[in-house]
Amino acid sequence: MIENYGILGWIVIGLLAGGIAKLLMPGKDPGGCLITILLGIAGALLAGFLGKAVGWYDESEAAGFVAAVIGAFLILLVYRLVLRRR
Repeated sequence: MIENYGILGWIVIGLLAGGIAKLLMPGKDPGGCLITILLGIAGALLAGFLGKAVGWYDESEAAGFVAAVIGAFLILLVYRLVLRRR
């Protein structure tokens, strides 16, 4: 579970999830390393929130790594769409 790792664990898992999401999504990405970490962490939080909302996770559980990657991918997609409109 992600929540047992502490802040350093969130950063490492966020970096990995964001990096994998960047690799899976073709095209240029406007963000750097810090944006990748933040998107990965946000993806893990999004996956955990949505998983709890639909009953996949209990309140004490965090999202798994695959769910964090999927969440980071979705957030990266939204991030690119918002920046493209500017």
